[in-house]
Amino acid sequence: MNKIERQQQIKQLIQAEHIGTQEEIRRLLQKDGIVVTQATLSRDLREIGLLKLRDDRGKLYYSLSEPVATPFSPDVRFYVLKVDRAGFMLVLHTNLGEADVLANLIDNDAIEDVLGTIAGADTLLVICRDEEIAKRFEKDLAAGL
Repeated sequence: MNKIERQQQIKQLIQAEHIGTQEEIRRLLQKDGIVVTQATLSRDLREIGLLKLRDDRGKLYYSLSEPVATPFSPDVRFYVLKVDRAGFMLVLHTNLGEADVLANLIDNDAIEDVLGTIAGADTLLVICRDEEIAKRFEKDLAAGL
């Protein structure tokens, strides 16, 4: 099976049910006769642009579609665990070692209202043009959590 076919199968699985982890996806693929490494699966999920959303019970699951329009690429939501705002600045929390990846994604989006980013190990500071923009971005990013 080639990459395109594998990614199509992943999309079908995601559309069929709420799947919360890469391991669940890997097991479902394996049931369909598709053996994939964790690294390959992780790369596929990034390329597909899956989002992690919360259901009504607070359980995380992967989704193909974005519920709220946002200036950020879909990959950005994949890394954000929590969003806090202080005036015109956002503090985005990630898993350890992912803040710099998230900073690069946001910087590459070249959003006019983002003046810059500063990344630590698991925290990213996003400096917005003004407080209203920060509020809007906070709402957009928090919608997928």
